[in-house]
Amino acid sequence: MKIAIITGASSGLGREFARQLAAEYPEVEQIWLIARRRERLEEVAASLARPAVCLALDLCDPMSFTVLQQKLLSEEPEVRLLINNAGCGYLGYLGETDTTVQTRMIDLNLRALTAITSLTIPYIPRGGRIINVSSIASFCPNPRMTVYSATKAFVSHFTVGLNEELRRKGVSATAVCPGPMATEFCDVGNITGNSKMFELLPYCDQVRVAHGTLLAAKRRRTIYTPTMLYKTLRLLTKLTPVKLAVKFTGT
Repeated sequence: MKIAIITGASSGLGREFARQLAAEYPEVEQIWLIARRRERLEEVAASLARPAVCLALDLCDPMSFTVLQQKLLSEEPEVRLLINNAGCGYLGYLGETDTTVQTRMIDLNLRALTAITSLTIPYIPRGGRIINVSSIASFCPNPRMTVYSATKAFVSHFTVGLNEELRRKGVSATAVCPGPMATEFCDVGNITGNSKMFELLPYCDQVRVAHGTLLAAKRRRTIYTPTMLYKTLRLLTKLTPVKLAVKFTGT
């Protein structure tokens, strides 16, 4: 069975990846959708052009990795595409916000992504792809979202290193670095109405981001940044000393 696995699939960009996947990857016969909310997953599954399996897992709970591992062992699928989309970001100064909120970003954005990738790689054949959702926040530290931007810097660097590691297997990895999108992310992260930077930044269209990312992965691009503005921002942050750049990136 040729499958795709999508984490954070119940809403936003993850749901859009699931919706567009069949058109860009017609060889995929089944999609495994992973998120906490089963009802939302089932709604997504019912709307797809491919059969889907709903795995209601909280990726901040290490037991979720055991569940996925057992399913992989029992079914031995051919994972043509892994999309690590699950993630979270919260606005607030470190030491002034709930510590569990800060560590949740590490659990979901780093630990879960790393664990799921590690568990899945043995099932990815030559020609398979991995997509990791990073962010423009990975380009430079972001005060008031210090932990979030650090986790996304990890995601981007992890993807570049992973892509090189997997080259011998004929597998590629792509990190997408979008700007803000009109999804649940800003509301859940206490960003809406509380960040002048987010009010100023132009939002990315999640439909276009998903489409561009799926194409970028097919073309084996390592880093994909949607829109010319954010491509330019990435270049500028590479050329600007980080101690100077961070003065302008506060959220």
